[in-house]
Amino acid sequence: MMWTVATRSLAACVVSLPVALAAGAPAADAQPAGVCNPLARTCADNAVVGAHVQGDTHITGINLAQTVDCNNRTLLVNGRGNQITALGTCWAVTIQGDSNVVVADNVINDITVYGWDQLVLYKNGVPKVWDRGRELGMTNRIDRVPA
Repeated sequence: MMWTVATRSLAACVVSLPVALAAGAPAADAQPAGVCNPLARTCADNAVVGAHVQGDTHITGINLAQTVDCNNRTLLVNGRGNQITALGTCWAVTIQGDSNVVVADNVINDITVYGWDQLVLYKNGVPKVWDRGRELGMTNRIDRVPA
């Protein structure tokens, strides 16, 4: 059996840009600068819950005791029996696992809790509280406490 390979010139593979792009005009789906900055959390995005954003604090382990500075970012805790003190302002707090304790100074946007037997106490802020464990019949405690 004989195989024949067809060859093309490189020029046949070149795709030309539309005239508008070649002239420096923005693409149709371009967004003006400053309208939406997901890193600064100034807009809604389609990020996955718990997705890493540069500067977020991720704590994963068992029976850890840590004090962290939230630095206006999200605190994500995953594991069992962790005791975390979050200083400063947190954009959000998200917890997964069981028997974790988080005490936060200030939470701006939301507190999301997965799992069971979790305790989240926050001193300031008016975050949206989303207790996913309770939705599934598990008991968690999320409360605002005096500063």
